[in-house]
This record gives sequence, C-alpha cells and structure tokens, in this order.
Amino acid sequence: DAHIACRDSLPCLEEAQDEAIEPTEPLWTSSADGRVRLRMDNSCPQTPITVHQMFKESLEKYGSLNALASKKNGKWEKITFSEYYYLSRKAAKSLLKLGLERFHSVAILGFNSPEWFITAVGAVFAGGIVTGIYTTSSPEACHYIAHDSKTNIMVVENQKQLDKIMQIWKHLPHLKAVVLYKDSIPEKHPNLYTMEEFLKLGDDISDTTLDDIINSQKPNQCCVLIYTSGTTGKPKGAMLSHDNITWTSAHCSRAGDMQPAEVQQESIVSYLPLSHIAAQIYDLWTGIKWGEQVYFAEPDALKGSLINTLREVQPTSHMGVPRVWEKIMEKLKDASAQSGFMKKKMLSWAMSLSLEKNLNCSSSSDLKQFWTRLADYLVLAKIRNALGFSSCQKHFTGAAPLNTETLYFFLGLNITLYEAYGMSETTGPHCLSGPYIYRQHSCGKPVPGCRVKLVDEDTEGSGEICFWGRTVFMGYLNMEDKTKEAFDEDGWLHSGDLGKLDEDGFLYVTGRIKDLIITAGGENVPPIPIEDAVKKELPIVSNAMVIGDKKKFLSMLLTLKSVLDPDTSDPTDILTEQARDFCQKTGSKATKVSEIVATRDQAIYQAIQEGIDRVNMNATNRVHCIKKWILLPRDFSISGGELGPTMKLKRLSVLEKYRNEVASFYEE
Repeated sequence: DAHIACRDSLPCLEEAQDEAIEPTEPLWTSSADGRVRLRMDNSCPQTPITVHQMFKESLEKYGSLNALASKKNGKWEKITFSEYYYLSRKAAKSLLKLGLERFHSVAILGFNSPEWFITAVGAVFAGGIVTGIYTTSSPEACHYIAHDSKTNIMVVENQKQLDKIMQIWKHLPHLKAVVLYKDSIPEKHPNLYTMEEFLKLGDDISDTTLDDIINSQKPNQCCVLIYTSGTTGKPKGAMLSHDNITWTSAHCSRAGDMQPAEVQQESIVSYLPLSHIAAQIYDLWTGIKWGEQVYFAEPDALKGSLINTLREVQPTSHMGVPRVWEKIMEKLKDASAQSGFMKKKMLSWAMSLSLEKNLNCSSSSDLKQFWTRLADYLVLAKIRNALGFSSCQKHFTGAAPLNTETLYFFLGLNITLYEAYGMSETTGPHCLSGPYIYRQHSCGKPVPGCRVKLVDEDTEGSGEICFWGRTVFMGYLNMEDKTKEAFDEDGWLHSGDLGKLDEDGFLYVTGRIKDLIITAGGENVPPIPIEDAVKKELPIVSNAMVIGDKKKFLSMLLTLKSVLDPDTSDPTDILTEQARDFCQKTGSKATKVSEIVATRDQAIYQAIQEGIDRVNMNATNRVHCIKKWILLPRDFSISGGELGPTMKLKRLSVLEKYRNEVASFYEE
C-alpha cells in the first residue's frame, strides 16, 4: 500500500542497516557533509553499499571486459574495467594531491568522454562530490555552481570551456586547479594542467592514504550533485548519496531489463549531457554496475553525427530524450519525402502493418501475420539497420513527455519506445517501462522497492505524484527552505507533476502543476494534450504553446519546422522537406519561414486555421478551444532561450520573450 509512511518502515530499517547508520538520522539534509536515514523497508532490504564497493564487485566479475570506447583518429580505442578502475584511482590520488577537501566538489565541464567518467569516479573515491556543468552554460552559470558546491578542482574539455573559467577564477576562492582534457595548453598558467600531467601528479600518494579515505565513506553520505536546470529561479543542487547511486544503478536498470554482462554485455552510446541525471545514471553508474561497454559519441552528436556512431556501434540498448526521437523521425520523413513513388508506397505499407500489429494486441489471421513479418524483413529491418538499431533490444525515452505522433511512428518501424519517469531528485528513473512492463502512453510502474502515491486527487483521479524509496535524494545543497518544501511531514517527495494511476498500477503523467492553465473563468486546462493535437494535425508545426492563464480564452504561439544550422544547431529560415511538402499540398510555393510569416501566406494561414478548427472540434469543452494564434518568425532553440538543455519547453521564458505578441491576443 502506497500510503505507508516512513514511521512504519523504521523497525526493519535497524535490522538491515549496519550500526554505522543510526536510525535517528533525519530523512533529509542540506549540508554537503550531512548524513541521511535511508528509506529501507521490506520491499527494498538490500544492504547499502558505496560507489567504491559497487566498482570493486564489478571489477571481480568484469575486470577483463572492455568498458569504455572512444574514437581517436578514426579508430575505436578501448579500455577494460581493470584499466578503468586503475585510472580512476590514479585520478583520485591526483585530486588529493591538488588539495581536494572532503565533501568539496570536482566540477566537470565538457562533452562525454573516458576522461569525464574517470574524473567522476576518481572524485568519489577521493571523498569529493562530482558535479557536472552543462557545456552550454555561461561563465556566470559556471561561477554560480562552482561557488555553491565549493569546487576545488575544475576539469574542462577544451579551450572554449577553459576561457569561461579563466574569466571567473579570481572570484572562486575554493578553486585550486584546472585540468584540460582535450586541447593542449596554449600558454602556461599556474595550477593549470593537461590530463596527462594531472594523472601523474598523485604518484607519490600511497594506496593506504587513498584506501583510508575510501573506507571511511558511508552509503548515506553525498557523492554526486545534480544541478536542476530549473525552468525557474536559481539552479538547485540535488545531493545524491552513494546509496542513491548504487541502489538505483542496480534496481532501476534491471526493471528496464538491462542485462548483467555475465548474461549478455550491453553496449550503449553515451551522448546526452552527463550533467543531467538521465545520462549520468544510465551511461556512467549503471555501466559500472552491470559491466556495460560504453561508446562515446562525437561532441556534435546532437547536430547530426549521432546516427553515424549508432550505425557503427549497433548498440543493444539506447536512451533518448523525446527531441532526439523526434529528430530521427523528422530525418526519416525527409528522406522518405525525397524518395521515389515505389519506395514511399513500400514504406507506408510496411509501417501501417507494423503499427496495426503493435496497437492491436488481439490475434490477427495467419495471412496478416505473414505479411507483417515479410514487411518487417523486407523493409523495416533495413531501416532499423540504417538507424543503428539492428541489435537494439530496448529503446528508452524520458526527461520530457513523448507525443503520440512519435510513439506511433516508431511502432510503425516495430520499435517500442519505453518511457521512464522521474527527476533529478529521484536519481533519475523512479517509474519505468520495459519489455515486461508496458502500456501505451504510460511511463510504466514504480521500480520494485519504490512507491508512488497521488495527493489532492480531483474527481477524475488525477493528483500530484509523490515518491518514496531508495531513489529519493538527500536534499538541496545549502537550501534548507527549498528542501523542506520538497518533502511532506512523512518524508514523501512531492514532484510538482500531475498524474493518474490505473487499476494495475501503471502511471500516466498528465503535466506539471505549474504548467496547468487556469483561465479567468477558473477552468483548469492542461496544455500538453492540446499542443500535441495541433502538432499531429499540422505536420508543418514544430512547436506549439498554449497561453491562457488568468485569461478569458486560450491562444497559441506556433513555430514552423526549419532546417538546423549544422554548426550551431540553431534553427535557420529554410523549411524542412516535410514542411515544404505541406506547403506544396496547400498550393503554396514557400520554401522559407520568413516568406510565409512576412506575407502572411494565405494558403498556409488558411491550412493552419483549418487544422486548429479540427483540433477545436475534438476539444474536451469550449474552454479548451484555441481562439487566436500567431506564427513566430523563428523556431524555439536552446540559444534562443525557449528550450532548456534537455529540450524542455521553458514556458515562462517564452511568455516573457514574446510578451508583445501575447498581449496582442488580449487587447480589447
């Protein structure tokens, strides 16, 4: 029963825990050196271990297997788990030599690489706290995190990132050294080292010195900081304990059916930002736990090179945020739009058979099954191979809601996207779908040992999602008030998300409480279903955002699908193949966004209005209808400030940036 609170789980906690962790400790803390009481009960009685203990266990089992692979001059260079462990210890000694203090941070600013992993593990071994910083961060944002987490050593990828740190170093009293891991150092600077120099620094630190520090670590102490990109206010540093990391790596991955290497060595491609919990738990920590082989993508992965890496590696499991899956879908649709008549026909035939099979669980005739299998063999398998998914058994998506169009598109390729749900504050996934736990539009069930409950449910059974379990974080660093706000008096973590549970315990996330629009008439309108419906109805639309909080009616901002600049990933003025296709069908000759917006292209504007009319016809009620809309001249982007680092829509920023357009909707 999800409503058992922490008081009931105390008795078994004492038996399961060693005497080092007193049951009197609080459930949360906001200080870096704090300890917390672990949420242990009969459903998750596993003995808590530290990150080092987890690595040691894996070392014994997987020492000779390849762990990390990165490309140097066109060739994959690999290191084994034994080498990985040895290098992590070397890094730990060098960090100690540079003066890393207990519970101070080692901040890493750079794209995914073996150096990122080795530094992160080394930081934990040395008794520090590893802190990732988004590569897109400004010098001010880097300063905020480094200052807040008392960063002693900063590890940066290249000259571009080093320049940011050079600007702020004098304002960081705790910063003792900077290590550069990709480029060579242009000019000597005291306390600035290359990776090679850095790894030699600790040669005179004895194994005993390091082992004493490792052995003094407790599972209920902090070892990782994840700064929530926060679509509002200052970033908050979510403190994760050794137990958060080791328990989640073991149990959440198994719930998603990730295999231990003794059964089958999983190979994955690491490309999403490691400063975000999703990639850090999936690529780095779970990789150690189950002996996975991690291939590092190129830094321009999200600008288009990811597909080449996937083709080469053919991973057994892949995780993407919805925007990544959407980009793959758009690429395929563009390629299909450019192919000949027969190819187009074959693809739509194969995809419709596959979609029907995947949506319709009931048995179909032998003949239908034969055609579906043939279509898969002749057409879809080739496409999956071209995408790099011919060996991929599990495709995960998380970090933002997945829309129906994307879900159905991949079911048409016979690829089921397993949705995961959680937050930085639950060490990533708290609820997970997988081969044995799947229901369309649901993000699965709580991982065994984790619990979910809904509070303040409305008449339709929708309420705020709350979490309990070993995934739940320690608290926000140096933010006691914010930490207290996150938990209720029984220690349940409140997510700020709205959701429903079905009779079998599957969770459906319906939106953020903060994103819920409450109209002037007091009606509650969740924006995402309306936005998804518009995007599905109008394939030319890239982003749609509903407006209407405290307003008399709903309006909408729309952007069009445009080609991304290969160097900056910023949207250009040129429409994508799919968008141009839409224009031709409506009788417009437009090939650029500006042509449509500047001239208010009649054919396009009419087609969009008709699409919105169709969405309004299916609206829940009149309040949910879109009365006015506007086309913006440029698509949303990270650099434009409308999207966060994981491509989440920053609604407040959009409202602020386009306040004049919004005001025009509601002028009397």
